[in-house]
Amino acid sequence: MKSATSTQPSHWKVGLILTVGVLSASTAAVFIRLALEAVEVSSVGFSLVLAASRLTLAALFLIPAWRNFRVSQFQRSALGYSAAAGCFLAVHFASWITSLSYTSVAASTALVTTNPVWVAILSWLWSGEKPSLKTSVGIAIALIGSLLIGLGSSDGSTTSNPLMGNLLAVAGSVAVSLYFLLGREAQRQGLGISSHIVLTYTTAALVLLPLPLIFGVGYVGYPSRVYLWIALMAVFPQLIGHTSFNWAVRWISPTLVTLTILAEPVGSGILALLLFRENPGTQVIFGAAVILVGVRSPP
Repeated sequence: MKSATSTQPSHWKVGLILTVGVLSASTAAVFIRLALEAVEVSSVGFSLVLAASRLTLAALFLIPAWRNFRVSQFQRSALGYSAAAGCFLAVHFASWITSLSYTSVAASTALVTTNPVWVAILSWLWSGEKPSLKTSVGIAIALIGSLLIGLGSSDGSTTSNPLMGNLLAVAGSVAVSLYFLLGREAQRQGLGISSHIVLTYTTAALVLLPLPLIFGVGYVGYPSRVYLWIALMAVFPQLIGHTSFNWAVRWISPTLVTLTILAEPVGSGILALLLFRENPGTQVIFGAAVILVGVRSPP
């Protein structure tokens, strides 16, 4: 059974929603930075607190949507795809954020943004969607820009286990790629976007909630502003940003969606410049320009 809202949206609508999604997702780094400054600590446990709290709040905000959740409205197999997407979303956050404790931010960011490559490969293997030459060129250009930003942002600090951190960042990239592909399949089998994100975000939250406790870190006792930044993370990067991307993969190629997401570091850099007076440097600016060229290349 197909979703009731199966009419193909116009290109401008898809573009507008993706733009809003990228802008909203770009605020994540700013809110994380503010939360870390508020507690003056950077650890695996606290990073997992931020990830788990962000998804838990997002799931709680969506509680009213459960009233419209009806299994009879769509194929039961769609539920499995949506729940699996939630598990991979949890893996993405857990592995990527943990990678920051072992390798540099520059290396982690450059590796986790390789998801257009993984989405293109997985889409080809899964549904035979071979990327066009123009799309492949766009991916290559955008990834070069991402690498330039990563290298240009490096502060030369030492890391405890670069190989482990790099592998975790790659795992996070593959996980978020599967998250988008599984989400598209759930929607194609009739699951509406509201039902999909309710199930996905709730599943991810349940998977992540116990993880900080393993590292001996709790959820209470932080300055009040930390909880404000977590709430804003739940609203903007998660509810608006990720939901926009999930909606878009229903209508256009997931490869193009993830390629568009590569513009997120550009937005984050602009916000960092405005809020923290962080001068990105010439190489980072050039890398951002290269990313935008790559994002605009595919049809």
